[in-house]
Amino acid sequence: MTSLLIVGHGTRDDEGAGQFRAFVERVGERARGRADVPVEAVAGGFIELSPPPLRDTVAQLVSQGRRDVVAVPLILLAAGHAKGDIPAALARERGRNPGLRTRYARPLGVHPEIIGLLRARLAASAQPKPDAVLMVGRGTTDPDANADLHRAARLLWETTRDSGVEFVEPAFVSLARPSVGEGLERLARLGARRVTVLPYFLFAGVLPDRIVEHSERAAETLGLDVTVGRLLGDSGLGDGDVLTDLVLDRYAEALAGPVAVNCDACVYRIAMPGFEDRVGAAQRPHDHPDDPAGHHHHGHGHDHSSGHMHAHAHQHPGEQPHEKEHSAQGTQDSHSPVVSHTGPASVR
Repeated sequence: MTSLLIVGHGTRDDEGAGQFRAFVERVGERARGRADVPVEAVAGGFIELSPPPLRDTVAQLVSQGRRDVVAVPLILLAAGHAKGDIPAALARERGRNPGLRTRYARPLGVHPEIIGLLRARLAASAQPKPDAVLMVGRGTTDPDANADLHRAARLLWETTRDSGVEFVEPAFVSLARPSVGEGLERLARLGARRVTVLPYFLFAGVLPDRIVEHSERAAETLGLDVTVGRLLGDSGLGDGDVLTDLVLDRYAEALAGPVAVNCDACVYRIAMPGFEDRVGAAQRPHDHPDDPAGHHHHGHGHDHSSGHMHAHAHQHPGEQPHEKEHSAQGTQDSHSPVVSHTGPASVR
């Protein structure tokens, strides 16, 4: 049988890391009750910042004789972590554990169940009949991922407009615009007076805390009545099985065969204006504090040399798309395989 490996990014917030680990346990419990999803074991690890590192989780599975793994990235929006960092980390683990078979599932993405959770968070908000919603995501330097937050905001508006919500606007807490303050200012200019801010985050962390801080500051400046809603992974509303089932569905999808992912706007494949240097960029695993074998420097560590084969795991033509390319290209060291990309998509 196959094991489910849930991969998280990691956080400096102990509460958020604990919530991830508790979620992994809930997925394991849920898997035992779903006869339609054959799972041998469920485990979770992080690519950076938080224990356990992916290295330790994979080593534990291998020590138990489990060498067939489907990795589900617990990622809402597919930016560099889902497209490069996690596939590179999995490639490194295959190098460390000969005979390990890995398949890579889709991130959670802008799924109808996620939009349903947003509606539930809106309904549970302390804000009585808000005029508007500001949906706040992490923000990335990947325009494709940022555009997905706009899509999620539109889907939320389309499915809540009959409730009296006039506007649903997207904003970002880091790396991208509009910022939280800019988003609230725009809503104020549009005439909103009561705003519910919905974090597009699963668990507690530094950035969700920052959303609260920025919202309070902007509300005071703009004279708005602002309430920040609960996180998507908050199981206190009794809908925790929505996320656990979605993870298991992603696992089952990857288990059934090659997974198709929309790569039409991926900057690692398409020469998007202003992002041309990312086409074919090599990706390396993050350097975890408990696994300092990588050479990934966040935001600046890509190898932009040309001529590499497309070894990007989110292509999903087969279960282990990295092996041949890594042996041909070489690596920084025996533990840091390079995952590279080619473009344009027309030559896939």
